[in-house]
Amino acid sequence: MGNIWNERFHSEEYYYGEEPNVFIQQQAFRFEQGQKVIAFAEGEGRNAVFLAKRNLEVTAIDYAESGLQKTKKLARKHSVDVQTQKIDLLEEDVPSEEYDAAIMVYGHFHKNAQTMVLNKMKKAIKPKGILMLEVFSEEQLTYGTGGPQELDMLYDPKEILAWCKGQEVIHFFYGEQERVAGKAHTGLAHVIQLVVRK
Repeated sequence: MGNIWNERFHSEEYYYGEEPNVFIQQQAFRFEQGQKVIAFAEGEGRNAVFLAKRNLEVTAIDYAESGLQKTKKLARKHSVDVQTQKIDLLEEDVPSEEYDAAIMVYGHFHKNAQTMVLNKMKKAIKPKGILMLEVFSEEQLTYGTGGPQELDMLYDPKEILAWCKGQEVIHFFYGEQERVAGKAHTGLAHVIQLVVRK
């Protein structure tokens, strides 16, 4: 799967555009200046750069080296600093309780890995840290506006809520949202949004 992303991000053009995800923009008020944020499966860096412009200390992780290079390029364009790390979330671990927040936008993982990735996000943040994500729900298959064309790589809201048990859920949304993200994710989409405090 890594090779697919590496090839996908190799072009000059930003596959998912350069503008940050709308949900991340809407929720960014929850972060305080100077906090450390880790962006999981961050691709070409649009969300990481947006948060860095808000005076956050951001680390972007992804499996595709070409995506990380484009993250650095986008950060230079906006005169901000974003740390990048090549991490295969299916195989490698993440630091423990090092960050104030973890975000993920459209992390495309098979169902048997989704909980593991959520657990790694939780592990990476300090106690009382914030975990924030927007992913495509299983309903997205019928929309044709981007995301995996495979049910096994989409998310079930019941499974996400079950995973949340014992944590403080600050925001949960399951439904339609208009999204414009480059040529890949554009139009009316069906998403799950989550903000929890560890």
